[in-house]
Amino acid sequence: MDNQTNEQTAQNRKRRKDHLDLRKRKRTAANAAETCRTKSRLARLKRKQALIEMRKAKHARTEKNEANQETDSQTSQDTIKPASDVSKIWNFGKPTHRCKHCNALLWYEERLRPKVSTKKPAFGMCCNQGKIRLPPLKKPPQYLDNLLNGEGKDSKNFGENIRTYNSMFSFTSTGGIVDREINNGNGPYVFRLHGQNYHHIGTLIPEEGSKPRWAQLYIYDTENEVQNRISASISADGKSPLDPNIVAGLQSMLDDNNVLAQSFRMARERFKNLDFHDYALKLISDRNRSGTHGLPAANEVAALVVKDPTDEVEGRDIIVEFKDVGPKRISEIHPKFMAMQYPLLFPYGEDGYTVNIPYREKDGVTYKRNNVTLLEYNSYHLHPRPGESMSLLTSGHLSLQFWVDVYTCIEQNTLNWIRHNQGNLRTELYSGLQDAIERGDTRTEQVGKRILLPSSFTGSIRNKVQNFQDAMAICRWAGYPNLFITFTCNAKWPEIQYMLDETGSKQKPSDRPEIVDRVFMIKLRELLRDIVEGKRFGETKSVLYTIEFQKRGLPHAHILIFLKDKSKFHDPTNIDEIISAEIPDKDSDPKAYEAVENYMMHGPCGDANIKSPCMVDNKCTKHFPKSFNSDTTIDEEGFPVYRRRDNGRQIQKAKTTLDNRYVVPYNRELLVKFQAHINVEWCNRSRSIKYLFKYIHKGVDYVVGMLKKKDNSKNNVDEIKRYLEMRYISTTEACWRLFKFDLNYRDPPVERLNFHLEDEQQVIFPDSTDLTKIVNRKG
Repeated sequence: MDNQTNEQTAQNRKRRKDHLDLRKRKRTAANAAETCRTKSRLARLKRKQALIEMRKAKHARTEKNEANQETDSQTSQDTIKPASDVSKIWNFGKPTHRCKHCNALLWYEERLRPKVSTKKPAFGMCCNQGKIRLPPLKKPPQYLDNLLNGEGKDSKNFGENIRTYNSMFSFTSTGGIVDREINNGNGPYVFRLHGQNYHHIGTLIPEEGSKPRWAQLYIYDTENEVQNRISASISADGKSPLDPNIVAGLQSMLDDNNVLAQSFRMARERFKNLDFHDYALKLISDRNRSGTHGLPAANEVAALVVKDPTDEVEGRDIIVEFKDVGPKRISEIHPKFMAMQYPLLFPYGEDGYTVNIPYREKDGVTYKRNNVTLLEYNSYHLHPRPGESMSLLTSGHLSLQFWVDVYTCIEQNTLNWIRHNQGNLRTELYSGLQDAIERGDTRTEQVGKRILLPSSFTGSIRNKVQNFQDAMAICRWAGYPNLFITFTCNAKWPEIQYMLDETGSKQKPSDRPEIVDRVFMIKLRELLRDIVEGKRFGETKSVLYTIEFQKRGLPHAHILIFLKDKSKFHDPTNIDEIISAEIPDKDSDPKAYEAVENYMMHGPCGDANIKSPCMVDNKCTKHFPKSFNSDTTIDEEGFPVYRRRDNGRQIQKAKTTLDNRYVVPYNRELLVKFQAHINVEWCNRSRSIKYLFKYIHKGVDYVVGMLKKKDNSKNNVDEIKRYLEMRYISTTEACWRLFKFDLNYRDPPVERLNFHLEDEQQVIFPDSTDLTKIVNRKG
């Protein structure tokens, strides 16, 4: 009985203890929760107090600024306040990265994902992330290398006349017209080509009474070859005369190394012992060589064949006749196309581009196309790679000519495809076809116009019209643009010199337009980031730009900025907050003063310099000098008239004193940061919109072509021929296109919808078709 009582007492004691422990744990948990809630409450109160303090500080700054504006009228009317910490000069430094696939020298800012910071950036503009792998160019022979990189008298003469020296040893002639007037002046040399370009090869022997030229100089009258070459060449670039010793040295070098020269020399030796009237020299295109830059033997490149009038040329082989025939055009994709025209750039007669260069295989990766394109091939060689020959980039004026030739070759190849694949199609409005039937024109060849240059071809009239319509669509959606900015490249940016130093080149920026293009593209992207993401002028709704190239070749961008409603400047007095047309104070803001002095002063022009490019009929086409104005206003045409006070500030340019009337409107922060000509204009009136959009999408002027040649055929319009006849292209633009940089940019993008009025739809139809069937067909 006692044992049972003791056991029950122990159980009761244990039960009370468990109950007390449970209550203690609950109390502890409740205390912890209360502590947590207290801490959270205190944190919220602390954050709230911090926000209150920030609002008070902001309110105090606003009141202080308003007080300063009321007490200091001069300070209040300064457009941009000098704040040394607001903006700094932006320099993205040296090209410190190399592509892990092809070893190309690149800037960090050229990575594939520029918005993502990474220690191991990936690059694609050089070799498409290892997709393209080409063998390096072979170093030039010692004699040529000494002329290119030496510092003596011969090297200077060779550099000044390099295009002429190359021309006298070329096997082919080129089409197109070199614009020589552009180099009348003291500016850097610019190579600009006008018209259609092509490569022609003539006969082996000149006609009677004619002097030998081009490839004929390798065969005819070789006893006087040096003098014949000098006589056949005209030096238009160099200031010093051609040196016969250099000509003889180059001749000996090519005879020893160039497989094409050896092929023509072979023909010369054969002609001494054969009745050469029935022979022709055949330059073989397809030699079953999968690689590039190979060094085949002379008998692989050329063969002396018996001429048969019934034979047809196979593929892209070149047949050089004995005489009595006209020049022949060479295919742009013949492996010797460039080597025949530029023996000093390809001193060994290396193969260039061929259509069967395969992409580099990657595990698990398939490509839509199996072989390297002509554009990809040449873009690859446009990048410097340490340790490899860079003669294509460092041969001065000859390199400038070469890259223009390269791009025109690529463009011509594209145009050939357009001509052969769409040349048989015509287009007309549906209503126009009905009218033609009523007139009795029942055949398609009697109406319509050729679709030879579609809107997909950059630079065509249709392409420019569609870009204009896209811009107008954005305008209808976003409203009128608020700012018009012109951003011009500065060839003296230090980053350009950094690349020249890294490649060990002693060249000037004007000799390396591909570097200028790359630096300008990086700066342009940073400018857009500054405007859009950095909200330099407020929140943006849309941005678009068009790239153009100055007469001297430098690129510049025309940019339109559309701001959101809350960021727009509705009052003219607010314009002064972002745009200035006055000279800054030299003492309080030396950075801005120096930038305005270097980049934003117009002229001198007028009586001080009547030869200024802006002067036409003794008047400045830019309407400088402007008038002094105490306040910014908007004129009746919707254009702003900026404040230009007569405050005594002046800048000396070319012994001429300029004041605020000669200042091009600018934004202080952007000007100091980018150290280039950046013209910022305000626009927000309907009358100025159409002018702006047509200006940034203006096309080529065709008046000259119409005066030159009138097509008497009413229905046949060759748009390709018209485009080629009117085309001007410089090396800077050629490199820009080879890099595949955008010429037109729109954000947001525009989707083009096909709609039309009744019976106004476009009808596409082939030649030699009954119009009645086309009009009555369904769909």
